[in-house]
Amino acid sequence: MERRHAAPRPDLDAGRGVAVQLRPAAPARGRDYAILLLLVRLGLRAAEVSGLRLDDIDWRTGEIVVRGKGRTEERLPLPPDVGAAIAAYLRRGRPRRPEREVFLRACAPLRGLTPDGVSEVARAASERAGLGSFGSHRLRHTAGTQLLQAGASLPEVAEVLRHSTIATTAIYAKVDHLALRDLATPWPGGAR
Repeated sequence: MERRHAAPRPDLDAGRGVAVQLRPAAPARGRDYAILLLLVRLGLRAAEVSGLRLDDIDWRTGEIVVRGKGRTEERLPLPPDVGAAIAAYLRRGRPRRPEREVFLRACAPLRGLTPDGVSEVARAASERAGLGSFGSHRLRHTAGTQLLQAGASLPEVAEVLRHSTIATTAIYAKVDHLALRDLATPWPGGAR
């Protein structure tokens, strides 16, 4: 079953900033940068990134097919910067191999990158950037949080992240207690 996503997509410049901050070192720089952008800009899961195949990218329409949980297939818009990073990797970084996976391992044996390999890309980049050690799912949370901060509704974020329920998406709605303090009305008769 394939779904096409047409929900409004708030600007994710901040997501691009996270990926730039996590920009990996050579030799797998192009591959890893494209992976980081897919994680933080589209909120893909590690398995969805590792499962991305060359035929899943529709360059004419600017869309990708993502195979998600429950064997679903969904068409997502491919932001220009993410598409450019993937194209740069395919042109200049990906070895010429018969494998159809977009992302290949950097070391022999050259085959498709696994979900654990995708998480390791995020982990290594976060450590190099001095942000601590975290995996790919943290970048998915970052994408959801940034969408909310940009003004997207929970149903819009749920659609972008391909959640089946709003309750799952609500996890991404972190409360900013300092901002709420400024909105609170003082208690009549003093603080309690």
